[in-house]
Amino acid sequence: MDPSRFDSVKRGAGSLLSGALAALLLMVVVLAGMWVIEIFDYMLNGSLDEEFGIVGLNPAGLPGIIFAPFLHHGFAHLIANSLPLLIIGFVAALRGIGKFLAASAIIILLGGFGTWLTSPGTITVGASGLVFGYFGYVLARGLFDRRALDIVLAIVIGVAYYSILWGLLPNQQGISWQGHLFGLIAGVVAAWVLRRKAISPAL
Repeated sequence: MDPSRFDSVKRGAGSLLSGALAALLLMVVVLAGMWVIEIFDYMLNGSLDEEFGIVGLNPAGLPGIIFAPFLHHGFAHLIANSLPLLIIGFVAALRGIGKFLAASAIIILLGGFGTWLTSPGTITVGASGLVFGYFGYVLARGLFDRRALDIVLAIVIGVAYYSILWGLLPNQQGISWQGHLFGLIAGVVAAWVLRRKAISPAL
């Protein structure tokens, strides 16, 4: 093998490994923060959910768009979201923390606003909107960017977590299908906005 090519492969592998460690560390920190918040909320008898959740079609509930993804209706709710958030969020962050944070902002704002518009009179909290958002982001990133690694990751996540799409059906009591649906849509939008731009040939 050409020494220069070997060095390039080595640098690429090192970059991927450091990116994976950064992505894992970030998701562990995010999850740890959610657990700390839920313990604090438990001590307050769940008052944070009512105060900072998304209250549909209520102007006072608009700030909840930002805070709701980090709140949960009890530990069972948080446990259900923790593993898929860790895994899918990790895969979503592999391509760079900057893009991941931008995608997260789009998912939280767009997904949360869609939930606010379509959930009159209800309080919505939980990271499941983020889970669906990252799911849509990873799948659509493989489609839009067409990098080999992104396509492989999209296939792996799609096969492993396709069953979460049942959460889009509006027939499960106590589950915000609106948050799931608009989170998924926001994830696809984020992948489109943050897609790799084609380089135009020089004239």
